[in-house]
Amino acid sequence: MHASAPHALGLRVHPPAFPRRRARPRRGPASTVRAAAATSTAPQRETDPRKRVVITGMGLASVFGNEVDAFYDRLLAGESGVGPIDRFDAGNFPTRFAGQIRGFSSEGYIDGKNDRRLDDCIRYCIVSGKKALESAGLGAGSDAHGKLDVGRAGVLVGTGMGGLTAFSNAIQNLTEKGYKRISPFFIPYSITNMGSALLAMDVGFMGPSYSISTACATSNFCFYAAANHIRRGDADVIVAGGTEAAILEIGLGGFVACRALSQRNDDPKTASRPWDTGRDGFVMGEGAGVLVMESLEHAMKRGAPIIAEYLGGAVNCDAYHLTDPRADGLGVSSCITKSLQDAGVAPEEVNYINAHATSTLAGDLAEVRAIKQVFKNTSEIKINSTKSMIGHCLGAAGGLEAIATIKSITTGWVHPTINQFNPEPEVDFDTVANKKKQHEVNVAISNSFGFGGHNSVVVFAPFKP
Repeated sequence: MHASAPHALGLRVHPPAFPRRRARPRRGPASTVRAAAATSTAPQRETDPRKRVVITGMGLASVFGNEVDAFYDRLLAGESGVGPIDRFDAGNFPTRFAGQIRGFSSEGYIDGKNDRRLDDCIRYCIVSGKKALESAGLGAGSDAHGKLDVGRAGVLVGTGMGGLTAFSNAIQNLTEKGYKRISPFFIPYSITNMGSALLAMDVGFMGPSYSISTACATSNFCFYAAANHIRRGDADVIVAGGTEAAILEIGLGGFVACRALSQRNDDPKTASRPWDTGRDGFVMGEGAGVLVMESLEHAMKRGAPIIAEYLGGAVNCDAYHLTDPRADGLGVSSCITKSLQDAGVAPEEVNYINAHATSTLAGDLAEVRAIKQVFKNTSEIKINSTKSMIGHCLGAAGGLEAIATIKSITTGWVHPTINQFNPEPEVDFDTVANKKKQHEVNVAISNSFGFGGHNSVVVFAPFKP
């Protein structure tokens, strides 16, 4: 999300006075870091079935519903899930639209009493997590679930913003009615770890369970951490991803104050325009995207449905600025390079990138420039933006985009980047403009970046025994 900085957007407004911190002096110049990254040799892919990490289940909550196949079908069709906000009166806001989820149902996954209390951030997490486990054959009450060593099963679902509705309601009660009217659920349902905690409680998983919060890079950080737990032998299976529900007055108002959002109120369905010269900011979205990640050894022993393979990943920090990306792209390019090294993949093997691509003026181009530093020949690479249709789902963005990436691998079709009217000349990738394309994915990467300079990249591929 750091690509959406107000002054990075190029909007004709005075930016908020975010302090600029220069990167601290390094022990060697940036060129030395680049050279080291360029000359290092990628290791071989992992072959130990105890350390190979596979994807055995997927679950989501999205503006296109709660079913993975239906979600991807609508992405392939190039539909926009963006529309006017009707959850509250947004009439006085300069941005009055978002990728808002409507008609969300948790029936069969959360009991009615708890459902009425929970923040949507937690509701999305629990429903998507349980659906992912069901698709992995590990649904509660199943034989496979009963045979799990629950001490080696974990939950790692993060969020960038946490339970904003719970927080907002508590502040309103405090200021209008006094502290005695603050709900006893305020603290538990607003802190960022509670989605993971409640899901773990519901399914009885006693292994690693926590959350990571790195703004819009959150989901990929969680995938990376979950895979490393499995590779170290801490766990056999982990439910990992991200969840977010920030489309409410305080959430919208906060991003308006940052001057980060599109204001295309007359045509919201075309407001998210990654790499288009007419883009004017990102569009808020919400939801959750969750994967069941499992060691290959464990998955094969229980006869699990193996969907794809997680080859590797990387995380790092720009160490540069509160919201701006580094102008030289070093943080992003080095993160991509490290992810390929971790995956045992040469740059030439990658032929699909699900980009962060938020529809901001500076951010979209900064990411493309960083990608070009790693991939010298981009002629075979297709790059697209899921955010063009569902908006920017903040901490959940990487989770939903990982599912889109994996579906591209399993279906042989990559979804379009919609709203490509006047493409930036500098973006000479095939952005799958406006119409889906058939494409056999060899190796895919999915990028996520967040405020604070957090960078995260994960690498997926078709599973090959």
